[in-house]
Order: sequence, then structure tokens, then C-alpha cells
Amino acid sequence: MADYTIPRPTSGDVVDLILADHRLFESLLRDLRDATADRGAARAAFAEVLIAHGEAEEEKVYPQLQRKRAIDSDEAEHGEHEHAEINQALVDLLRCSGTDTQKFDDAVEAMTEVLQHHLNEEEQTILNPARTEVSDAVRHDLGLMFIAARSAHLDAGSGKLENVEAIVARAHREGVLD
Repeated sequence: MADYTIPRPTSGDVVDLILADHRLFESLLRDLRDATADRGAARAAFAEVLIAHGEAEEEKVYPQLQRKRAIDSDEAEHGEHEHAEINQALVDLLRCSGTDTQKFDDAVEAMTEVLQHHLNEEEQTILNPARTEVSDAVRHDLGLMFIAARSAHLDAGSGKLENVEAIVARAHREGVLD
């Protein structure tokens, strides 16, 4: 039985912290594809950390990287659009009543596709400039801000279906999602 306790780091370079979450997403997705895993527990942990991570990036990381001129507004907006697509896929995954159905497997496949695309793009177009254009001290300070926001979202039950639906509805209202 896998341990689905979500890590709660207390400090670190924001790039390293984001990459650690990306690797956690990939591990949880592997368990969501594994018929012998506790898919319900994996889905709950995945939803919690995915939403907390994305909201913390949008609230703290993207704006700060824009202020430091490491990324431009188009890159930040593109990241937010991809988060909204991921969140929509998460709603579909969370709405599956069982974890042993074709509908669940299809929802996991759709999530994997949209999330992997985002991780690849974010690591290349946002995290690479953060590494090269932002000082170690700023990345550490940004790491603290990211951790605080991520923890606040985790504490608030960020991965609950109602919360994810509200985040997707907000993305539609704000024109981030069509």
C-alpha cells in the first residue's frame, strides 16, 4: 500500500520545489493507472496537491517571475490556460464514481495527456528562465512564498470536487477557458 501523505517542505529553491511536485504528479498518475493500487486514495492525494500547486504557482510564482522579467505575460497566461485545462480534466476524473471502470481509465488517460504536455512546457519555458534569469536568493524567497500558498490551499481542502468545480467555473468566467 502506497503512502499518499503529501510532502510539506519548509524551504527550498522554487524551481526544485515545483519539480518535486511534478515528479509527485507522475508517481500518482502511475498509481492511478495501476489496477492493484488504492486508486481512490491516489486520486484524492493527486487532486489535493495538483490544485494546491497550480493555485500557488498562479498566485505567487508566475507574477513574481514576470516582475523579475524571467517570463512575459504571454507565458504566464499560457500557463494559467493549461492549468485550467488540467483542472477541467481533474473535474472529469473526480466525477467518476468508481475507479475500476473504463470511464475512470479514460479520465486518467486524458489527465495524463494534458498534464504531461503542461509539465514539459512549463519546465522548458518557465522553469528554465527562472533558473537563469533569477538569483538564488530570489528563488529561495519565492520558494517560501510558494510553500506558504501551497500549504494554505492544502489546509483548505483544495482537491475537493466542489472546490475544483468552482476554480473551473472561475476560469470560464475570466475567459481563461472557452
